[in-house]
Amino acid sequence: MRTFLLLSWLALPVAGVAYHYGPGQDRLVLDEVARLVASAESAAADSDWADAVKSYGEAIGKLPGDRVGEARHLRLERAKAQMNANELPTAARDLQSLVEEFDRDPATSPELRAESRRALANSQFYMTWLLRLEGKTRAEWEPQIEAARQNYRLLAEAAEGSGDAKAQDDTREDLEAAIRLERLELEDLQGLPLPSQ
Repeated sequence: MRTFLLLSWLALPVAGVAYHYGPGQDRLVLDEVARLVASAESAAADSDWADAVKSYGEAIGKLPGDRVGEARHLRLERAKAQMNANELPTAARDLQSLVEEFDRDPATSPELRAESRRALANSQFYMTWLLRLEGKTRAEWEPQIEAARQNYRLLAEAAEGSGDAKAQDDTREDLEAAIRLERLELEDLQGLPLPSQ
């Protein structure tokens, strides 16, 4: 009996080393991802958008491939930070891809699907605003505002179905803003302050 206890006691460090170099490595990677996400959230809270984008990107790169849901959520947060970090075209492309992925995956929560669609619609709205200020032709900016309007309409319909009065008001205001932006004359648009998040 003593021999068994002694061998068991001596085997504990071997088991600890085996865990550390086996499944423990996955835990270390997840700890590093959590640290990067906390850094990104802190940078976003301080409006340091470039650092937030960088930290989210590093976290996405380190995340194990089997954590698809977490990666998508981090991609959404990175795209939101990119919109504030003057990387609007990149954010719009990433959001378009993300919304398409969410639409194909029935396991995606309705809240996450709506949040990504709202971010996409906002990016399309801001892209239209900038394209119009740059003097682009209607043929160049109209597809952006039409896509934003359709996304806002989808969000408004979903909000009506949920019965959430605040969400209904917010999406209705967004839809009206998109319609106003399309109808505004360029001279009137130039006199308005740039929209913010």
